[in-house]
Order: sequence, then C-alpha cells, then structure tokens
Amino acid sequence: MLRINNLDFSYDETSILEKISFHIKKGEHVSLIGESGCGKSTLLKLIYGIYDLNNGTIFWKENQILGPAFKLIPGEKYIKFLAQDYDLMPHTTVFENVSQYLSVFEPEELKKRTQELLETIEMTSFAHTRVKFLSGGQQQRVALARVLAQQPELLLLDEPFSHIDNYRKNSLRRNIFKYLKKEKVTVLTATHDPSDVLPYANQVIVIKNRKVIAQDSPQRLYERPANLYVASLLGEANRIPVNVVKTYANTKRRIIVYANEFKVSEKSGLKVQVKKNYYQGVNYLIEAVYEKEKIFFYHTTAIEKGKKVYLNISIETINQRLS
Repeated sequence: MLRINNLDFSYDETSILEKISFHIKKGEHVSLIGESGCGKSTLLKLIYGIYDLNNGTIFWKENQILGPAFKLIPGEKYIKFLAQDYDLMPHTTVFENVSQYLSVFEPEELKKRTQELLETIEMTSFAHTRVKFLSGGQQQRVALARVLAQQPELLLLDEPFSHIDNYRKNSLRRNIFKYLKKEKVTVLTATHDPSDVLPYANQVIVIKNRKVIAQDSPQRLYERPANLYVASLLGEANRIPVNVVKTYANTKRRIIVYANEFKVSEKSGLKVQVKKNYYQGVNYLIEAVYEKEKIFFYHTTAIEKGKKVYLNISIETINQRLS
C-alpha cells in the first residue's frame, strides 16, 4: 500500500503541493489528473525519492520513502518511475534494452519474457533494431517494456502515451494496463488524457491550486463532477442554469452538462445561437452562445452559423447532477 500523509513541497519559496494525503491499495491503478503545472509530475518524483519533502511522509508498505538528504541514490528496487526522458541505451537493440534486467542465467526464460514484453508493446518486428533508429513514440514503447521487465511493485507513469500515435495508442493502452493488472502491479499514472483514465483507473485523484480537490472512481467523478474544472478534465463540459432548460424547475442552480448530453430541439429548452462547427468524424462539436456564454454540444450534422436552436437534457441527468 502507498500512503501519503500531509505532504508539502516547494521549489525555493514557491509552494507546489500542500497538504496532499491519499492511500492506494496494492494492485490498484490510480490516475492523477489536473491542469498543466498543478504538480502531478512533481508528486511522482517525490514518491520516487528525487526531492525532499518540506513536511509529511510517504510510505510504501512499511518502508518510508526518503529524498536525497537521506539517500544518495534516489529510488527503491520495488518502485520504478517512467518519466518523459526514457533512459534507453541508444546503440543497442530493442531486444537488448528490454532484456537488460532479466537473468542471463536462464536464457530460455529471458527470451520468453522479452518476447512477451515486445508483444505487449507491439514491437516484435523491431527486436533487432538499434534504439537510436527508432521514432520518439517507438522509444517510449521500449521504455515502457524496459520498466515492466524490472517487475516493480509500484509503477509511476508520467504521461506514458504522450508521444505515441493514435494508430497504436488505443491498443497499447489495453495491452499495458491488462498486463499490469495481471501482474498485480500498483500503478499511479499522471496524465492529461481522459482515455488513460476512464476505462482503466480504479480511482482518480484531481489536483488544483496545489491541493487534492477530488478523489473517487472514474465513473462517479464523471457522472457527479464537483465542479466544471473536474468535469472539463474528463470531457467537453458546460455549466448551465437548470430553470432555463426546464422552465418548470423551481431552482436557479447551475449544473454540469457534457456536450454529448445535449439534445437539439426546435421548440423549447436552452436557446442558443450557433457560432462555429468543428468536424470530428462521427459528429460535429458545435460552439454556440447563450447570453454571451459559450456552450458546446455535439450534433450529427453541421448547423448553419447564426441559426438559433434549443438544447434539452434528460430529467435523469438533471436529477443526477442535482443530487
């Protein structure tokens, strides 16, 4: 179990993280999300032991994680950190990079494990290619396999798929997170991409203004976001007054509504004026205006600029967000 209690950290006089506390159970996959600069990557580095805390403690099981003031070389053998610099051996092959940490005294097992990891990252055809000839995305995949080969108990991932093209990204996510679950590796992933979070995480931790502002399962955070900031990290979101959508509603409260939850109507609802259309393949993201506020919703076809339409949402969604 990873236990973080009342963690404070600052660079010089600039506070980066304040009163951070959370626990992660063994084998859980937890996603760490928040706007750029909120301290996600810094938190991973603190857990790995790269920096010293100002206050608080970090424990993995019964072992306290200490920074450079207490330990000359950061890191523990049971924790691995995959940062955005990959620490590969550029002049050796993909196979050699991945197999470096496997036992040479069991050559058949080494070959089998390396092959399994290359299949996981979809790089079997590059086994004998030198790393220096690979693209950035391919190197990121090799770095993932290299970390997995070391069989960590706790794995810290910082934007693990950021340089991988969409052609590979979806299948690679499935492969990697399935492998980690099978091996019962505890995972903490810092990411900006909701596709890293919603299908795979057991829980999500949201950071804003140096503090944890929300922690829950992906489904509960998505369906009942505490505010627009949380919702916007997980999808295209709006904040609208309930009584404008449903005139019979006896409340002036505003609720969070995702772009995909709106339905276009010709007669009643939230009256908006279309400003722009963004083609997205299966549908269009429509940018509209309601009383000078931008509203985003999806529609199967483009809507003429300047046209006024009405937007409705289901009573189930309203009740869910009001509860």
